[in-house]
Amino acid sequence: MFKKLILFILKPLSFLPALAMMVLIFSFSAQNGTTSSQLSYRASHKIVEIGNYVLDKNLEDWQIDAYAERIEGPVRKLAHMTEYFILAIAVALPFYVYGLRGFPLLFVAGIICVGFACTDEYHQSLVAGRGPSLRDICIDSIGVFFGITLVRIVCWTALAPARALSRRKRSAR
Repeated sequence: MFKKLILFILKPLSFLPALAMMVLIFSFSAQNGTTSSQLSYRASHKIVEIGNYVLDKNLEDWQIDAYAERIEGPVRKLAHMTEYFILAIAVALPFYVYGLRGFPLLFVAGIICVGFACTDEYHQSLVAGRGPSLRDICIDSIGVFFGITLVRIVCWTALAPARALSRRKRSAR
């Protein structure tokens, strides 16, 4: 009885990482166009600086700036994909643990995450200097698909020994 009560209380808490990720995504979307662009540029600039250091290229500051400007768009899109990849993992993992497997997992977690991507793009349409983008929803959806797929692969692989043991016990009866 006590174990069931604890599980009843803890099950909803397993979705807290997903909610935290949604809050984070929402906060990024609430940034105005200028702030968002500056953040993307700073991230791109840091990537180029690290690449310059690791590859020992001795680039001048103006060259680093030029490369940062060149990669800012792809970095921004990769950030979109990554945040939705993480969201999908945070949504799909609890569903998988509670027994939702295969296509139903892909469908339910996918609907939740892609639905959130759609509402996020709508939210951006209300922010100064930002706008909705069907392309961003598609990019987000790619991250969602890979996140859910990763959960399915990792969980299936991690649970394979338990499934084999269960089969052996059943066949021994």
